[in-house]
Amino acid sequence: MAPRRAAPEGSMPPPTNHTQAPFFDNIDELQQHGINMQDILKLKSAAINTVSGVVMTTRRQLLKIKGMSEAKVEKVKEAAQKITGVEVQDRRRRVLVISTGSKSVDSILGGGLMSQSITEVYGEYRTGKTQLAHTMCVVAQLPPDLGGASGKVAYIDTEGTFRPDRIRAIADRFGVDGSMALENILYGGFLCSNSEFMELINECSMRFAEDKDFRLIIVDSIMALFRVDYSGRGELSERQQKIAVLITNQVQADPGATMTFVAGGALKPCRAEERVAKLVDSPDRPESEASYKLDEGGWSDV
Repeated sequence: MAPRRAAPEGSMPPPTNHTQAPFFDNIDELQQHGINMQDILKLKSAAINTVSGVVMTTRRQLLKIKGMSEAKVEKVKEAAQKITGVEVQDRRRRVLVISTGSKSVDSILGGGLMSQSITEVYGEYRTGKTQLAHTMCVVAQLPPDLGGASGKVAYIDTEGTFRPDRIRAIADRFGVDGSMALENILYGGFLCSNSEFMELINECSMRFAEDKDFRLIIVDSIMALFRVDYSGRGELSERQQKIAVLITNQVQADPGATMTFVAGGALKPCRAEERVAKLVDSPDRPESEASYKLDEGGWSDV
């Protein structure tokens, strides 16, 4: 199903952020390295809209694109990899951080969920994975000084658990109009197959290439349609440097198991209201734990 707004149009103008130059590494930049526009359009037809997307796509996949010969693929790959260390450093300076709604959890994540990366949250039933997703739908729209990223959110709902009423309740907590918050959520759901999911991912990619206001994409949950990793996940994290990616994953473990953030974390139930998030695998943060609770306003501190 094509993505759609979570609320009727017209209830809120799109958020904008003019504080920094665009971070989107548009595939049109390959023209500066000798790639003609005709070949760039071929890449776009395959939902490859960024230089990073070219880097993350295998040669075998590129050869499947109509009109792409081995010589063209090698030329495109070579052009896409002409990125200097200074350029990488500049990109890292532009990482956006979005709060989870809990300061204690933010502290173990280095401030919150970060753009240019994928954060996977997995845990057992009733540990708050979907509640985190709903909370971040609102927080991502807040200004940076309030823990947000002043942007829109794309929400891919594979289990039919998205609830507009929860968005409104969480918006009340942060002093945001519920209808305005819903207007800035691009929703896609009721998926029946893996192919539909990948079509939706491609549609989102093209939408992000056109609309630079998106800051977060949520997939709740990733394993509802897949029982193995899908090949596009590595590319997804680099689709746009201004976008953070949150995916949830329900697991069933022994009674002592926790819920975990991977490059993000895991969650475990504790007392009636308290939960524990554990950071278990991050490229730049040590393993650690933090407590949080679930209430009408979503994720918050105990």
